[in-house]
Amino acid sequence: MNIQTINHRIQPQKEALLHHSLYKNVKTVSDLHHFLENHVYAVWDFMSLLKALQSKLTCTTTPWFATENAEIRYLINEIVLAEETDLTLDGKHQSHFEMYVEAMTSCGANTREINAFLEDVFDTQNIFVSIKKSDLHVNIKAFLDFTFRLIDEGKSHKIAAAFTFGREDLIPSMFTEILKGFQANFPETDLSKLIYYFERHIELDADEHGPMAMKMISELCGDSPQKWAEVEETSILALEKRIGLWNAIQEKITQTETELV
Repeated sequence: MNIQTINHRIQPQKEALLHHSLYKNVKTVSDLHHFLENHVYAVWDFMSLLKALQSKLTCTTTPWFATENAEIRYLINEIVLAEETDLTLDGKHQSHFEMYVEAMTSCGANTREINAFLEDVFDTQNIFVSIKKSDLHVNIKAFLDFTFRLIDEGKSHKIAAAFTFGREDLIPSMFTEILKGFQANFPETDLSKLIYYFERHIELDADEHGPMAMKMISELCGDSPQKWAEVEETSILALEKRIGLWNAIQEKITQTETELV
């Protein structure tokens, strides 16, 4: 098995995401706010997948010792550099999560709930407790729980699978087009930072992080049929959890529209 085989086998889930009806339902600034306020949890837990990989594939403790595979070390550190300290529209350095939250604020979306959730995670020091007692949609809870169960399990190739195949880079591209339409129709809403975030994400994924992550998976799996099989299984599950997240956001948008009628 190889990367090409995995891509072929996860195609049904990718197609379901690519053609999800959610995109057509994001019609107003209010719809956009609902999208951002729920999608932000995926932006945040992505950073945890990233740091879990860095922790497992490089030495982040002292005394320092060189890890076995220098190529993998290079790949993950290069990805971390951009994801955790990328250049913002204002010329500062921020993580992609911080950029996303700042973009939410700029366009008027509510950041209180994500901030309260993160405060609770910090206070409890137990992500599973925080997920369980939160008021998040059941699908968002399942999405987060899946991520942190993988991290807890500690298998690098499975974490890398969720990181690489579970985060669809075609979706931000589609969403950027929606945002550009919003910018034309709702000029009073500042979407500049949000558009920059998605465009930057697309640029990095296509040109750098995507190929790097694929190479990382190949290095991690090598000639192990079991590891490749686990990568396939994990990738499918990760995409199914993402579909569930999209369903939850669509449900929230539809529910709000019904209440307004």
